[in-house]
Amino acid sequence: MISNDTFKISRERMVTQQLIPRGIYDEKVINAMKKAPRHLFVDEALYDQAYGDFPLPIGWGQTISQPYIVALMTQELELKGDEKVLEIGTGSGYQAAVLAEIVKKVYSVERISALIPRAKKILSEIGYNNVLIRVDDGTFGWEKESPFDAILVTAASPKIPEPLIKQLSDNGGRLLIPVGDKFSQNLIKIKKTDGKIKKENKGGVRFVKLIGEHGWKS
Repeated sequence: MISNDTFKISRERMVTQQLIPRGIYDEKVINAMKKAPRHLFVDEALYDQAYGDFPLPIGWGQTISQPYIVALMTQELELKGDEKVLEIGTGSGYQAAVLAEIVKKVYSVERISALIPRAKKILSEIGYNNVLIRVDDGTFGWEKESPFDAILVTAASPKIPEPLIKQLSDNGGRLLIPVGDKFSQNLIKIKKTDGKIKKENKGGVRFVKLIGEHGWKS
């Protein structure tokens, strides 16, 4: 069995070798990446690969994102700590854990119900009690709990789902989503202020498809 100290050293190495050299500078994000135990969100057989610079499978055709991408997307949300954040695509629960290290409340929506029990169990056991998860079509967001200070979409869509824009806070709300075709996308960042939308392209990425009414149909 790999010791907790070994995992801690692996996280430190991940931050110093993979993240900081590639432009991750936000101390809140760096500290969250040092704390969130990524290995617990993958199968035990993959523990020794958990802090590598690549995504890993979590079943049902889904993956846990590369650590750098998790850190980059979190950093681009410009979180201060008191925000209410919506995550679309719970997956393993790791991205939610990183967010939970920083913000007040995380709401997460996952389409694949089979992924939810394990994600909930791990998050609860670690003590991330500020994460609320539900099964639904994530392209509809979570209207009842809106508006959100930030929305993070961890799957790729052919377009930006209109419900997510509507549920974004009008006071500088940020939305981050991969947009493109089935094979490659661009990471798009939106800021919403006084009803006006500002859009930025943050570069090329590759994610699994966002399935839903306002995403890919299948």
